[in-house]
Amino acid sequence: MASWKRRLTQIAAALTSNAYFKGFMEGDIYRGSLKNVCVPGLNCYSCPGAIGSCPIGSLQAVAGSLSFGFSFYIVGFLTLVGIIMGRLVCGWLCPFGFIQELLHKIPLPKVSMGRVGGWLKYLKYAVLIVFVLILPALVVNEAGLGEPAFCKYICPAGTLEGGVPLLLLNESLREAAGYLFAWKLSLALFVVVASMIIFRPFCRFLCPLGAVYALFNRVSIYRLEVDEDKCVQCGTCQKTCQLEVKVYEKPNDPECIRCGECIKACPNRAISSGFFAIKNEASNDMADQP
Repeated sequence: MASWKRRLTQIAAALTSNAYFKGFMEGDIYRGSLKNVCVPGLNCYSCPGAIGSCPIGSLQAVAGSLSFGFSFYIVGFLTLVGIIMGRLVCGWLCPFGFIQELLHKIPLPKVSMGRVGGWLKYLKYAVLIVFVLILPALVVNEAGLGEPAFCKYICPAGTLEGGVPLLLLNESLREAAGYLFAWKLSLALFVVVASMIIFRPFCRFLCPLGAVYALFNRVSIYRLEVDEDKCVQCGTCQKTCQLEVKVYEKPNDPECIRCGECIKACPNRAISSGFFAIKNEASNDMADQP
């Protein structure tokens, strides 16, 4: 069960990212200056309440654009967030991750992915490379602009947060919806059903933003540490982890979303988390004082 601190943080992040409540009433999207700023989690640009841009949507815009001036901002943003937090964003700040966790609370039989999940976890890196970076750059229209392939063909967050609300609120959009929306809605419904029985399946197997942050997990400032003097490798942390991470072996595994459940479960209090690079520097400064 998620700690109340993490749950409140997830709720606050979802509400903050979608604070344009007027959009839900009028069936429109916010187009103000804040849309030039990215939010850290996966949150659809076209969601009626979204006040910021999705990093993956922005990254596709960069890959498919004739001008690459914006690339320095989005790549720098993802690098900065990744170095500071890694996949802490996934566990605490991502609205769509929060939605999946709520769906998983529905009382249905749960499925452990086991070895299959060990292979499927690499799929999100393929999605990042093919649909976010390659296709927007290579498949272009007559004007030379690429299309956002991930948003257009895959993203269930965009369908549930943006497509469905906008269609419900706009009759003209409902009339224009065709086979492509039917495909995306089917995929989104599949993810919804899968989330009820598998913990955060989209995050684990398909999310390109999770793939980006996963690359930073081992080097991020915020990290997990295991006290080898206290750890007896009892396996309680792994049994508690719904992502099936062997925390005692790889506390900063790329799949870890830093939810903190292993820390609470450890009987010997051998696991801790925090901004350790900052803590260690502060400790050294105190030690140097007379």
